[in-house]
Amino acid sequence: MYVHGFASSGSSGTVMTLRRHLTGWRVVAPDLPVDPFEALELLRRVVNEEQPDIVVGTSMGGMYTQQLWGVPRIVVNPSFEMSRSLLFGKMGRNKYMSKRQDGATEFRIDKAVVERFKEMEKHQFEGITDEEKTLVVGLFGDKDPVVHFQPLMAQLYGEERCRWFAGEHRLNDTVVKKVLIPLIDELVGKDEGEQWY
Repeated sequence: MYVHGFASSGSSGTVMTLRRHLTGWRVVAPDLPVDPFEALELLRRVVNEEQPDIVVGTSMGGMYTQQLWGVPRIVVNPSFEMSRSLLFGKMGRNKYMSKRQDGATEFRIDKAVVERFKEMEKHQFEGITDEEKTLVVGLFGDKDPVVHFQPLMAQLYGEERCRWFAGEHRLNDTVVKKVLIPLIDELVGKDEGEQWY
C-alpha cells in the first residue's frame, strides 16, 4: 500500500513506478481527502480491509503512515508538522499534481484545515510502543530541502530505524528501484534470489 504526499494522488509517478517494478503484487494507493482526520480514517479502513504486507508513505503520507499501527511501514521524508508547512506557501487554492479518481483538479487550504492538522499533530506519536518501533523504518533523502525530521524519528524510534538515501524530498525512479524496493524486500522477507523485475 502506498500513501501519497501533499497535492498528489494514488496515480502519482511513484505509484506508477512501484506498479511497474513490483510485478505480481497489487499496489493499493487511495486518493486522500484534504482533511487529515478523514484521510487517516480512510487509510485505517483500507489497511483493515486490504491487510497489506507493507505500507509506504512519502512526506505528508509518511506522517499518516507512521500512525497506521500494527503493520510494517516505511516513512519516506515524513512531514510531521504539516500545519507549519501549509502556512508557508500553501494557503488558498492548490492544484493537484496528478490525476485523482474523483476528477478533482484543485483543492483549498484554509485556517480550519491548518487547525485540523495541528490537532492531529498533538496526538500522532501516542501509539508508539516497543513493538511498533520494530515495524517502522524511516527513509531520508540526504539533500531534502523541504523537511528535516530524521532527528525526531531517531529520537522516537531509534537511530537504527533510520536510513539515508542519496536524493531529495521526492522519490525518483532510481531511488524507488535501487533503495525503496530493496528495503521493501527486506521488510516483507522476500528471498534474496527472487526478483521483482
